[in-house]
Amino acid sequence: MPHKPHLVELHRSSSARVRILLGDDFASWRSRVRSFLKVETEWTIIHEACNGLEAVQKAAELHPDVALLDLSMPGLNGIEATKRIRELSPDSKIIILTQNEDEDLRAAALQAGALAYVLKAEMAKELVPAVRAALRTRR
Repeated sequence: MPHKPHLVELHRSSSARVRILLGDDFASWRSRVRSFLKVETEWTIIHEACNGLEAVQKAAELHPDVALLDLSMPGLNGIEATKRIRELSPDSKIIILTQNEDEDLRAAALQAGALAYVLKAEMAKELVPAVRAALRTRR
């Protein structure tokens, strides 16, 4: 049974370019994510981090609108990175990307402050809608 992203939907005006931070240790996955995001011409990836610590550092520096984080990154996993990014860049919306269907990890990611938990197997149909919904969300 496919998992739908868990999102809190409210409103956000979007007139400016959407700045996205992408964190995944595998270049092939980052490439796939980039290909899915191309459908939105106003979205731009401002940095690609290859580990959790780099993702946190760049989020603190760049304050992206959205951070897309792999759950299993070296140095710092996606849940810990989510907690730190929420502290350092509280307006950044965070979406976890993962191959892991574990419900406890999903709950932990959402508890840490992620707005969605998207399975990599479902990225083609769920990633863009999850980002759109996250952008409409207020904290």
